[in-house]
Amino acid sequence: MDTKEVKSTVSNLEKAVDDSTILKLLNILHDDVQPTEKLLRETKVGVIVNKYRGHNNPQVSSLVKKMIRGWRDAVQAEKNSRKKASASPSASTSTATSVASTPPPQNKASLSSSSATAPAPALATRSYVGPRDAKKDGVNTQIYDNETRNASVAALYGSLAVERQDPSIHILAIAREIENAVYMAEYSKVNESYRNKLRTFIMQIRNKKNPELRERLLSKQITSERFIKMSPNEMAPEFLKKEIEKMHKQNLFDAQGATEKRAVTDRFTCGKCKHKKVSYYQMQTRSADEPLTTFCTCENCGNRWKFS
Repeated sequence: MDTKEVKSTVSNLEKAVDDSTILKLLNILHDDVQPTEKLLRETKVGVIVNKYRGHNNPQVSSLVKKMIRGWRDAVQAEKNSRKKASASPSASTSTATSVASTPPPQNKASLSSSSATAPAPALATRSYVGPRDAKKDGVNTQIYDNETRNASVAALYGSLAVERQDPSIHILAIAREIENAVYMAEYSKVNESYRNKLRTFIMQIRNKKNPELRERLLSKQITSERFIKMSPNEMAPEFLKKEIEKMHKQNLFDAQGATEKRAVTDRFTCGKCKHKKVSYYQMQTRSADEPLTTFCTCENCGNRWKFS
């Protein structure tokens, strides 16, 4: 069956209601479809057929499971054959290259003299492609008997390694220090508090906009014990700290600007103590065409009143 025929059969299958029609169409697909990755992607036949896996009719569900299993195996075999085909030329090329680059044999005297005078080879610098993590770096994080602690160390390693080129052994050491500090702070227990704290710390460290935090941790400007006691504001990147400070100053200014300006006068008389030293301020408390409301406070007894 070509792509067009498969799509047509799938369309009829979606419209089918009775079990006999569904079984008939499924058998057609089972017998006539030659599954390839391209065909399955274009027609989405696997997606449609898979919907009948939990069908009430056991014949339908059994046939669907058999079809899906067979198609999956066929596609996997296709992928494996492609991999083998692509690997063969590269293997032969590398073999030819190694043979061509093999130096001619030398006598023992020349080898000993050259080894004595030749400088020691420099250590190769590893160039990391893509995001780093413990598995890609070949780092063993199976340190403890507790899997949660091991997973925490691995997650901390991946967070500390974001956009970093530090040696793996150094990153692992810092990750272990942080995890152990949290573990000890929780009285050597892996509990919900332990998990929540580590989730928070991992998110803060992993933040790509906060390279300063990773730098401070890996350079040990911040100790692990100090780090686990820091507030989110203290961990925030410098640009965010400046924004928070700016907002705080603006809010403080706005709050001060909203304070009522009071004036002291002797035009009003306190109805309670009859003193004339009265402070007042005015506000528009009603509609714009109404007069201002005057709020008075007696500076002598503290009595308050208002009038319009």
